[in-house]
Amino acid sequence: MPWPETAKNPLKIFKKKCILGCASVMMAPMNKRELARAVAVQSDVDLKTVVSVLEGFTDVVTAVVSKGEPVAITGFAKFVKVDRPARMGRNPATGEAIRIKASKKARITPVKAFKDAVLAPAKAPKLAKGAYPTSDDAVKGAGKSAAAPAKAPAKKTAARKAPARKTVARKAPARKTVARKAPARKTARR
Repeated sequence: MPWPETAKNPLKIFKKKCILGCASVMMAPMNKRELARAVAVQSDVDLKTVVSVLEGFTDVVTAVVSKGEPVAITGFAKFVKVDRPARMGRNPATGEAIRIKASKKARITPVKAFKDAVLAPAKAPKLAKGAYPTSDDAVKGAGKSAAAPAKAPAKKTAARKAPARKTVARKAPARKTVARKAPARKTARR
């Protein structure tokens, strides 16, 4: 049953038919807003902060890669600008040889750790409760646990602390040194 347009769909589930005609359930792709909400819950940071960090991240990566410098995020992906030289190719319809002009492409390559986690979900990092699918209560509580601890207040005990001792630094008396004369040499007369 499809969700009405006015109702909020927290999971955005779509039904898709496979080749054989059987219906399967598929999640919609996560957009930037949903990503920010999930990261806020996972990292326990305020949603506004996460949104500004994600925007800053995309701006910096885009600017650096557009200048030709690669950006590699260990354990995630590598962003690179690739210059493709001019080359000869074939028109697939006619088989005629054609010249393909030089171009520049953006390439995002997932690294091995990311591929391994995607192919073996047991290796994927565990998400905090409410991170995905995102719950509204978890998003509202993100970033507030550091300001107000969730622990119960400590019980007051009747034990009294001993007053701190006052220590007075005393100088050692100065040593009096008396200059002594060396005994006079006795010279033997012969």
